[in-house]
Amino acid sequence: MMSQIEPHIAGIVLAAGASRRMGQPKLVLPWGQTTVIGRVVSVLHQAGIAPIIVVTGAHRHQVEKALEGFSVMLVYNPWHFQDEMVLSLQVGMRALPQEADGLAIALGDQPQIHTALVRHLMEAFRQSGKPILVPSFRMRRGHPWLVHRSLWHDLLHLQPPQNLRDFLNSHAQDIDYLHVEDEAVLSDLDTPQDYARQKP
Repeated sequence: MMSQIEPHIAGIVLAAGASRRMGQPKLVLPWGQTTVIGRVVSVLHQAGIAPIIVVTGAHRHQVEKALEGFSVMLVYNPWHFQDEMVLSLQVGMRALPQEADGLAIALGDQPQIHTALVRHLMEAFRQSGKPILVPSFRMRRGHPWLVHRSLWHDLLHLQPPQNLRDFLNSHAQDIDYLHVEDEAVLSDLDTPQDYARQKP
């Protein structure tokens, strides 16, 4: 059971991928007045998530340059070439501050999310009696999702080929699903066509 004290929610943005299907570093592509990764970080910041840890990898230096001036903690995943998202998450989790007791897990290529949605997720997490809050659009799990400190040990001890889906499946009884009418929780940018269709 989660504590009744309002949790301090930190955030991890997974930004270590190689962007193979995009053919170029997708996280630094323009998005409005900023970049794809800049938009994700700005939304989380405006929603009140702090600190925000960005886990870099394949395009480390480009992502770091794109985030100059943003209030983030940058950590590098030296195993990014293994293309295992769980390893990036674990690198980020080891940098979490002691005072954080909730964690929002976000994707660096999901600039379609917006502040009101993230605040809605945070409020649902705070009111939930369960340690995991996952947004759902038409019965499909999305991001960002939130997890209480009480389950961090299990995340930190996942070993590939175990992945985050395995974690959620093994904790099915611990999940509170928030059904949203916003496809942004499922959307990401994988291909040039995705980017051309969705960019503002």
